[in-house]
Amino acid sequence: MSRHRRTWRTVDGERVEGTWRPAFIRNGDDHYLTDLVIYADAVVDCWELLTLAEFELKLASGRVATEIPDGARASAHHLASWTFSDVETWVTADMLLGEVRDEVERLNGRPDSSARCVEAALRFAGEPSEAQRDRLRAAYAAVPEHLRRYMLGDMESKDLPVQFLVAGPGHRTVDGVVVTEDRHAWALQYFADREASKVLTGKRRVPEPEGTGTSIYIPQVTFPEGYSQELGLFCLRNEFPAQVVVDGRTYPSVDHAYWCKAVLDEDVRARVLAAEAPFGTKRAVQGRRLREGWEVMRLAVMTDLLRAKFAQHPDLAAVLAGTGASRLLHTGFDAPFWVVHGDEGRNWLGRLLELVRSERALARDAGPAGQSLS
Repeated sequence: MSRHRRTWRTVDGERVEGTWRPAFIRNGDDHYLTDLVIYADAVVDCWELLTLAEFELKLASGRVATEIPDGARASAHHLASWTFSDVETWVTADMLLGEVRDEVERLNGRPDSSARCVEAALRFAGEPSEAQRDRLRAAYAAVPEHLRRYMLGDMESKDLPVQFLVAGPGHRTVDGVVVTEDRHAWALQYFADREASKVLTGKRRVPEPEGTGTSIYIPQVTFPEGYSQELGLFCLRNEFPAQVVVDGRTYPSVDHAYWCKAVLDEDVRARVLAAEAPFGTKRAVQGRRLREGWEVMRLAVMTDLLRAKFAQHPDLAAVLAGTGASRLLHTGFDAPFWVVHGDEGRNWLGRLLELVRSERALARDAGPAGQSLS
């Protein structure tokens, strides 16, 4: 990996950023240790400037050598020469090509294959369907094999959480580990914890609102045996199993109520009510026609549902009040409209929780006739 080595070349008066890593160039029977220079415009310099397609041909021909036989001669210009013995190479031609492609992505400020795989894992954790698993499987296969263990930046777990999600319960990972239900649940929890740790360690660059000085993350928690009996911040989430009664109908959670409100078909509503939140409720309406104008009215619907939830559950309202004046960051796998994800997202769920918290504080400060006690 060469991301810390920077260079450039000039093309038509413009600077093109680049980086490099060592490689062997084969010339006849000799192998020369040299710099393989990779540029942002997808040009590779290995004794000549090549496009990525041309570089791939050089790899296939062995001109850029990833396999070196015992007894082969080698030299490093003006440094040393030697003969190879007991050769062990660690990078295949496919791995090196994948690494070069990743460098081009990074030089252009785009996510590389590892970042795309992590994003696919997050999406699968948010919507654990077989279609999403297929996408994750393809994203994992695209990561150069020698870089997979580094993709999460966690040298204790390495890429095991991704492997468990890719394989699925009852199957073996590429390393031959059987994925149990517990291991699969652990992998899902791993990515929920990963989101939380980014906030707690300050890696999410979400600006603080003026006058508060703190942000509170509303965690997404997976409990294989059900929700904890101890109320925590996760009770502020829509999928928390707190019944709400709205317009004379009872819903198992705000999440159920929201998706029932999104459709008019009573059969679909029945499937939503029978589904497990949050993933099952979303799946129940996938491919179904939402009510006309839903994108315009959804904020008002969600606001009413949150007001009902905390009015009907004083214990949950106390948890909300306990967040004080802090900014509430609702992080998870929902659409960016509702949550913050990384440095992006509009966080409407967090903002609406702050609104309801503020309304309830004002109501507590008012007398029986609605006059301020101050």
